[in-house]
Amino acid sequence: MFFVLFAISVVTFVLMRLVPGGPFNTERGVPPAIVEALNKRYKLDAPLVEQYIDYMQGLLVPRLTDRTYRRSVVEDYIINIPMDFLGEGVALRWINFGPSLAKRNQTVTGIIRDGLPTSMQLGIAALLVGVVIGVPIGTIAALRQNTGWDYLSMSVAILGVSIPSIILGPLLQYIFGVTLKVLPTTGWGTINHLILPAFALGFTESALIARLTRASLLQVLREDYIRTARAKGLSERVVIGVHALKNAIIPVVTVLGPLAAALLTGTFVVETLFGIPGLGRSFVLSIGNRDYTLIMGTVLLYAMFLVVANLIVDLTYALFDPRIRLH
Repeated sequence: MFFVLFAISVVTFVLMRLVPGGPFNTERGVPPAIVEALNKRYKLDAPLVEQYIDYMQGLLVPRLTDRTYRRSVVEDYIINIPMDFLGEGVALRWINFGPSLAKRNQTVTGIIRDGLPTSMQLGIAALLVGVVIGVPIGTIAALRQNTGWDYLSMSVAILGVSIPSIILGPLLQYIFGVTLKVLPTTGWGTINHLILPAFALGFTESALIARLTRASLLQVLREDYIRTARAKGLSERVVIGVHALKNAIIPVVTVLGPLAAALLTGTFVVETLFGIPGLGRSFVLSIGNRDYTLIMGTVLLYAMFLVVANLIVDLTYALFDPRIRLH
């Protein structure tokens, strides 16, 4: 995990600076003297290795602060733990992503702090939509193989794969927001604002989950232990729910790891369509603005979610497959 995060940080840091342009180049043009002063202020004129070490020190090295500490555009930490037993106002602070180079009155930590909770709420809701729709559809298709139910279920799955969220989102807005007027088309703050974007984001993922569930369950249903369970006189509900589906769900759990990481960090298209103030929009705009610190912060945050999600998936294998043991 740590090696992966280190490699991602190095590659991202180098690639950002290989792209033509910089955070202070605009269409109107900025006088060279001002660009030079800004580069000096943010230490962008230093050697690349020195810039990387300086950035990673602010990110990885915790520090103790006293009562004189004040949050600023230079120092804004995600983790702030009071340690009054060392003195009044003393706190342990860790993970500072630095100032935003495009929004100079904001910090990357502040942008993440504002946008990430919203993106996580949307991502969790979309993931639930994907699982709640995908697993039952895939199970029905496997249990009714080559019947009308199977064809109908897989048609829904193919429909979900074929229609991207950039098409499904406006379609849902028109039907439920403009025509029926039962749900808001944009905005954020209530459960009603969450329904349409979560479905637009989760329906596509439900198609993938349904296809995986069907394929895996069909394979499991042909195993000898399923035949033995039926020969012992167990009810079909016990055979499917306890024996078959428990092992068939492993490929689905494998996919849920990176899928959850992607959904939790936000999706630019859905957040833009529905006017959601999430992290995905800030991430995409930071690339166009060459906002080095915001790019690094969001990429490392996504990478951290990804490796942690995959770790959790690996650990949960033992819960579904008794043949797997953690030693």
